[in-house]
Amino acid sequence: MENKNLIEIAKNAMKNAYVPYSNFRVGAALLTEDGKVFIGCNVENATYGATNCAERTAIFKAVSEGYRNFKKIAIISDSPNFTYPCGICRQVIMEYGKNIEVICANRDGEFKVHNICELLPYAFTNEDIERSRINE
Repeated sequence: MENKNLIEIAKNAMKNAYVPYSNFRVGAALLTEDGKVFIGCNVENATYGATNCAERTAIFKAVSEGYRNFKKIAIISDSPNFTYPCGICRQVIMEYGKNIEVICANRDGEFKVHNICELLPYAFTNEDIERSRINE
């Protein structure tokens, strides 16, 4: 799937955002290795800490349907700036692979593509857990 198509899907997902506090709508579209797309939007909560980002919404939907292998994720908002995933979302994306492409778009559909490792260098992964077990 072309990046522009995935961005358009993410843009449509953004329409469902529940953002009564920030009014900052975000949409995400996650492409699995076998070509299925899962969408997500941000869902805010009055306690703020219970808020869920669009990227995690899409990933959690995919995981709940049995998918674990992801190729890329597109993220877009109403901002004129490129929309990047927050730190928590970067960590969640990294959980599913070091080769996932992260497509960061702005409201005009312009975009930049990064590998998740570029956005989260020195990430804590399962490899760190395995290495600690070896050293026991």
